[in-house]
Amino acid sequence: MSGFRIVGSETLADAGFLVLREHAVAAPDGETLRRHVVHHPGAVVVVPVEEDRTTVRLLRQYRVAAEGDLLEVPAGKRDVPGEAPETTAGRELHEELGCHPVTLVRLAEFYNSPGFCDEYTHLFVAVGLTDDDGPRAVTAEEAAMTVERVPIASVDELIATRALVDAKSIIGLTLARRYLAGDYAGM
Repeated sequence: MSGFRIVGSETLADAGFLVLREHAVAAPDGETLRRHVVHHPGAVVVVPVEEDRTTVRLLRQYRVAAEGDLLEVPAGKRDVPGEAPETTAGRELHEELGCHPVTLVRLAEFYNSPGFCDEYTHLFVAVGLTDDDGPRAVTAEEAAMTVERVPIASVDELIATRALVDAKSIIGLTLARRYLAGDYAGM
């Protein structure tokens, strides 16, 4: 252990699912540090792979922080208390793509930006997709999303040309490609 510990906390802003807190942190040398942390309920990310195992379904959607549209894998907040990450992953596929996975495999877990946020993400690959009655858009952004079928072999080119700049998607697609090639077992 590093010897750092939180000794106090104050909520500075509450924006629904995001809470900004200032923490007092005792350092090993006795100094008290002030650090700001955005608290987030966590997320799931799903790489949806078609039955042919060579094509993925990606979403193109507007992101206000990026001031434009981004190409991404489906993802969503873990905003249902007590819901298992696998259940959240299935729900997100249904809401955003209108499908369910035949096989769902956990590939990784990671902190997105631990320097200032506690968002913890569960990453899955969904191999084989069963289409249902279509996506269930909840927000205006979701209603405007488009689905693009992309060969997984084109991931390196998409990254190199900056057509794919979303970190969770880069991580997810890279690990999914390794999993499909038999070079990565998942968790």
